[in-house]
Amino acid sequence: MINILFTGTAVVLLCFAAYWVRGRGGHRPTGTWAMAALLTSFALAFASYAPAVERAVESVVPHVARLLSNTFTLTAATAVLAFLFQLNLDRERADRQIRLRVIALAISVTGMTAFFVAEQLTGRNPVLYACYVLIYISYLGYTAKDFLLQTWAHSKRSTRRSQRWGLRTTSVGCGFALLYAAYKLFALISIGLGLGLIPDHARCSSPLTPFRCAFSVTAPAVAVLLITVGLTLPALLWPLSQLRRRRWERNSFTALEPLWREVTSAVPEVVLDPGNTEVDSHDLDFHLHRRVIEINDCVLALRPYRRTSVRDAAAAEAARRGTAETPRGEAEVEAAVIAAAVAAKRTGLPLDGDEAPPAAGTRSRKGDLPAETAWLLLVAKAYARHPAPENAKAAARPERVGALPNHPAPENAEAALPGRPAPEHAEAASPSHPTPEHAEATSPSHPTPKNTGAAS
Repeated sequence: MINILFTGTAVVLLCFAAYWVRGRGGHRPTGTWAMAALLTSFALAFASYAPAVERAVESVVPHVARLLSNTFTLTAATAVLAFLFQLNLDRERADRQIRLRVIALAISVTGMTAFFVAEQLTGRNPVLYACYVLIYISYLGYTAKDFLLQTWAHSKRSTRRSQRWGLRTTSVGCGFALLYAAYKLFALISIGLGLGLIPDHARCSSPLTPFRCAFSVTAPAVAVLLITVGLTLPALLWPLSQLRRRRWERNSFTALEPLWREVTSAVPEVVLDPGNTEVDSHDLDFHLHRRVIEINDCVLALRPYRRTSVRDAAAAEAARRGTAETPRGEAEVEAAVIAAAVAAKRTGLPLDGDEAPPAAGTRSRKGDLPAETAWLLLVAKAYARHPAPENAKAAARPERVGALPNHPAPENAEAALPGRPAPEHAEAASPSHPTPEHAEATSPSHPTPKNTGAAS
């Protein structure tokens, strides 16, 4: 079991190290070599803990596996700090701090080696062993504490979710490293005072047997794994998050096309580049930005045609359905207002009635692309949805909403609601959802569906 645990961990860590140093077709990220040194050092440390490897090296030099594993652990701890210095400091300061840490590492390893040799020559003197352990846990504990504080503080400032959780996972790993250092300090005190609380040089039969092995074996193993996963998680999740984002951009771009075609057919001058019909799949972020901006610009351009009467009718319908004061209900109201404004703009209807204000929550909504896209997706979905026939008709009638005499006839008002098919006698008025026969005449500046890239 111990062999499988440590050799398996070493193999996993070496795979992570290979992932970090492999060529990615461009400039390697900052701290690549420090991270590779960290993972390789941890891998060698765990390999030296494996009983099979331990027996092999100790057949040459007795008890040398302990010195090897501790040296590799301190090297990994130094690489951790080197990685952080390269990320958080300018190059000159980072190089200076790394040099100081490397010097401290060299001094610590030299002192540990000297006490190890002296201990072997004197028949495993407890005092010499205590000095050896003191050097080891002092350097390890200081490094783990420093690393814990920096990663936890940096996780609070991080904006990327994967990086934030990765740093917090690393901080938890540093906590297990401090637990291991505390155990070694307790063992040192027990040996130095001759208390005999911890059997000296006793082997573990499993990661938890005897109980002290939970601190001497399991704690460092968990610490290394958590630190490795935490530092590597952002690099592993970045391609996945990019793939997920591109998929969302593509789906959103397609879902907004019907709404975009409707509003730009009424206000074609807002289209930034009508002649560009090519959509680059690698630049979907740019194309989605343009589509969202153009839809919002159309909504602004249609403000004189937004009718309060239509908004009140749609709000009453949303209240009847039980969606009032919800994002879905607000989107349904906004879709109805936009549809009526598009129909009024196309037919050149007189601007009777009060102008409807912007949609509820417009000012409080974040102005970034995800928030704007999510809102417009709700509006586009509501725009394509057929309202309840009877109530929608009644709510849209001028006599019910107090429209002026020259407000459009009930039949034409129905056509202004989202998804409402145009009456047969209203074809000349260019309804909001044109049939194939006159679609070209309705939107002369926009190509057929196969040339959807006009939005971009």
